[in-house]
This record gives sequence, structure tokens and C-alpha cells, in this order.
Amino acid sequence: METLFWVVHVIVAIAVIALVLLQHGKGADMGAAFGGGSSGSLFGATGSANFLSRSTAIVATLFFLTSLGLAYFGLQQHKPAASVLDRTSVPTTTTPLAPAQVPGQNTGSKAGDIPQ
Repeated sequence: METLFWVVHVIVAIAVIALVLLQHGKGADMGAAFGGGSSGSLFGATGSANFLSRSTAIVATLFFLTSLGLAYFGLQQHKPAASVLDRTSVPTTTTPLAPAQVPGQNTGSKAGDIPQ
């Protein structure tokens, strides 16, 4: 079933790309408004939705639904752990660790000779 969703998702994604690229842009008639062509307004005629815009809306809805379906399948396969602390291992040593030596540090310092 998941493979079917993947195939439909890819086909719908290609269809969305093709339909968006085929549509006429709103700003395409702006040059015609300033002297060349028969444009009714500055940004072109805004009428009812044509076939391309309606089919784009339908295909975009299908893309959204297949995305939700794939997210559901992904959630079912990969159950997260209850907590981040459940996945980590904490060392249970009770002995104090020795202080780290910095490379190049003078080990013969007189810090112990300072009176208290």
C-alpha cells in the first residue's frame, strides 16, 4: 500500500509542476497595459477560474493527501522511544575522576607551597 502511495505521490508532484508551469502569470500582461496590446487592467483580467487553475487546485489537494498518507506510514514504521533518557546510557561510577592535565603545563609548579 505504501508503494502505491509513493507512485501516486510522485506522479501528482510532476503534475503539479507541469500545471503550474503551464499557467499564465498575473504579471505577464503588465507590459501590454502600457501601450501594446489589449489588456483590461494593469495586472491582467481577473475572471472566474479556468480549467488549468481548477485542475491545479485538485492536483494540489491530492498531493497534500498523499503527503499525509506517507507521513502516516512513516509514523507506523518508526515508533519513537518514550524518552531521550531511555536511549542514553549513563555511567554509574562513584569514584571521582582525576583532574585532566593540560598539555605543556608545568607539573613542577609551586601552587602547593602557598600558605593557607
